[in-house]
Amino acid sequence: MASRQQLTERELTDTEPEEMGEQAMGPAFVASAASVGLSLYYFFIRGERELGAFVGLWPPTILAFASYFNQRKMRQQLETLTQPGTTLKNAFDSMMGNR
Repeated sequence: MASRQQLTERELTDTEPEEMGEQAMGPAFVASAASVGLSLYYFFIRGERELGAFVGLWPPTILAFASYFNQRKMRQQLETLTQPGTTLKNAFDSMMGNR
């Protein structure tokens, strides 16, 4: 019978890390690209330079929030893999199949 840790590893390894990153960054990338477009619209077309500069500050903020939530998700997954009393090295060894 498989242990709880092995079952958790199987559930987490079904999703590739690149796929998880793309899922998290997709909406953030679209929102930041739209913000850049809106910023250029306000700055050059409407002539409202202050508003254009303000909206131009949104993309880094949006991407920073997306990165934070992505890192938080990865940390939660790592905490599920590590049982109390095990070291981080043992958790990585079991994830990589060295054990």
